[in-house]
Amino acid sequence: MSDARTTVVIATRNRAAELDRSLRELRALRPTPPVVVVDNGSYDDTAALVRRDFPEVRLVSLAGNAGVAARNIGVRRAETPYVAFSDDDSWWEQGALPRAETLFDAYPRVGLLAATTLVGPRAEPDPVCALLADSPLGTAPDVPGPLVLGFLACSAIVRRQAFLQVGGFSELLHFGAEETLLAYDLAAAGWALSYVDQLRAHHHPSTTRPPARWRRRLELRNNALIALMRRPVPQLLRSLGPLLNEPAAAAGALRRLPHALGRRRRLPRHVEAQIRELT
Repeated sequence: MSDARTTVVIATRNRAAELDRSLRELRALRPTPPVVVVDNGSYDDTAALVRRDFPEVRLVSLAGNAGVAARNIGVRRAETPYVAFSDDDSWWEQGALPRAETLFDAYPRVGLLAATTLVGPRAEPDPVCALLADSPLGTAPDVPGPLVLGFLACSAIVRRQAFLQVGGFSELLHFGAEETLLAYDLAAAGWALSYVDQLRAHHHPSTTRPPARWRRRLELRNNALIALMRRPVPQLLRSLGPLLNEPAAAAGALRRLPHALGRRRRLPRHVEAQIRELT
């Protein structure tokens, strides 16, 4: 039985080749973490691959594509106090997960640790890492690194209790900017999010990624929905401006409008103040 206290959760769809490498990299870690793969309705041989070559991995096969909410299913299946997320084209560096466990133990207010994302064969830091390291929110005595209100999902580790308390990733967003809403909700619930440079994850972006414009449309749509669900009216109105030039994003936001209104819950003042400091 593994001594690991962190489960790795991967949500995947139709990327069996990339998933194969990621699972092999995770299997090589010591201690080897338990892994939950949530298959988002793949029609390639993803499920067969996991069953055949990775019998130690817990596979959850969904009938359709649940988007980012598939990660929630994986977290609920986890039996460890901490959960690390990987994508099907990313994995954790040796030593990162045990180090994160030590930090969670030492800093009980921390609900999420954002790690450094090293991209591609040259292991170059993702540009987001510099922004996290230079966070104007500073470093409080009870957190191990700069306080942040953002992270990359493929290089984040959560306290399972905190994640489940706030409901995890929003199924309403489906895909895109999901980290933003989760960060807001964790902070609103009193949990700290902290960037720790010494924690490392590797990301080798898949060659089958959707077009950049498609991703941007989803982010515009979801940023507007997040503002509707959590931000004051002036910030909401500001988020609607970019939709004027993206009819598809606007239409997507409009379809989700009733559900978003039903989930509107203003952030506490201190969290809103942090957001404004960051923007």
